[in-house]
Amino acid sequence: MALQSFIEVKPDSHFPIQNLPYGVFKPEPGSPARPGVAIGDYVLDLSEIAKAGLFNGPILTGSDCFLQPTLNKLLAMGRPAWKEARATLQKLLSSTEAALRDNARLRQKSLVSMVIVMYGLVIVIGQAWFIGCGLLMLNLHLNFQGKVEMVLPIEIGDYTDFFSSMHHAKNCGTIFRGPQNPIPANWFHLPIAYHGRASSIVISGTDIVRPRGQGTPSGNSPPPFGPSQKLDFELEMAAIVGPGNELGKPVDVNEAADHIFGVVMMNDWSARDIQAWEYVPLGPFLGKSFGTTISPWIVTLDALEPFACDAPKQDPHPLPYLAEKISKNYDISLEVQIKPAGQQDSCVVTRSNFKNLYWTLTQQVAHHTINGCNLRPGDLLGTGTISGPEPASLGCLLELTWNGQKPLSLNGASRKFLEDGDEVTFTGCCKGTGYNVGFGTCSGKIIPSPSL
Repeated sequence: MALQSFIEVKPDSHFPIQNLPYGVFKPEPGSPARPGVAIGDYVLDLSEIAKAGLFNGPILTGSDCFLQPTLNKLLAMGRPAWKEARATLQKLLSSTEAALRDNARLRQKSLVSMVIVMYGLVIVIGQAWFIGCGLLMLNLHLNFQGKVEMVLPIEIGDYTDFFSSMHHAKNCGTIFRGPQNPIPANWFHLPIAYHGRASSIVISGTDIVRPRGQGTPSGNSPPPFGPSQKLDFELEMAAIVGPGNELGKPVDVNEAADHIFGVVMMNDWSARDIQAWEYVPLGPFLGKSFGTTISPWIVTLDALEPFACDAPKQDPHPLPYLAEKISKNYDISLEVQIKPAGQQDSCVVTRSNFKNLYWTLTQQVAHHTINGCNLRPGDLLGTGTISGPEPASLGCLLELTWNGQKPLSLNGASRKFLEDGDEVTFTGCCKGTGYNVGFGTCSGKIIPSPSL
């Protein structure tokens, strides 16, 4: 029988017992942040589970990693601790385990609704099947009326953004340099990246202020200055670094997965006009550092493992330090919606897939450290824009509108790039047999630049 939770999980939910993604939340305004996992429409408060002594395996017994305001301490403990935590949580939440299911006091303290609930303390959360017990109603005494507040789940010390989609690289090169040699020769030999700005990484739902900066001058005129006129989204995902490595000691590509805790959705907003003027010769700066949005839930590699698939064949064959014994991506369906300013409905503008990446997450980690660079728990490694081969699978407006030459029609509104009031929402989901493993949403709305 498939693993099943005593908590009702809707068929289209991103958060069944097979997923259990990690986040950090505040159950009510002003309360301390604490770690949790998503299960259906609820957050399981891991600080309460820890205080109840239910993390009783050989690694986690006595650990305070779930009593922290971020997940960094758990990340630093490595894969054996992650596996023990996952096995414990799946057992606790299963329909056959009584420790949480039959403990009304602990359920009241540890299960917090992610959605607005009806007034009153006794909430019927749904029908749950118990093996051998038939169908019954489970009353949870929840003392919460509203939505939890999700916060950044990790303290991010450093942030690196890669450029790992061949389709995106080819399209960008064609737009800016022409079709003759759109992809630089080095791109097929190494995962290209730049170091981004960790301080401006924000949680989903945070407004993004339209950045100001210089643009490319016309003729002999000075560079124009003002709010960006070519504000764009970038459909990305990002790996969350676990234990990291010592300075001077690279990570072996075949062991790199042990240094990746999980993956989030990421929108690396981009001001194309500012970036085009500034990026020669040192690359992105102010055109990227004004804002990067990540989803609140970190989906672990263990949860993604059933959806592993072969990575694209790499030609030429990578150098030995990038050559993997098993080279894999993950079959994660990705979607981008834009809700134009003043409208109620969103439009789907992109459907892509994580498996379109040319360079794998593990190759990105190996390359990042080959010079001895030390990664640390909580570092964020973005994939770069994930574009597919089809016109409807392009991962940014630069490609979708071909740098503004082919405007999109969104419910009758024309868009070359994003306008003030536009809201962009990413979703990502793996489709299993009778369940999903998803990331929830990653969203942000553009607000006007402040007056100088």
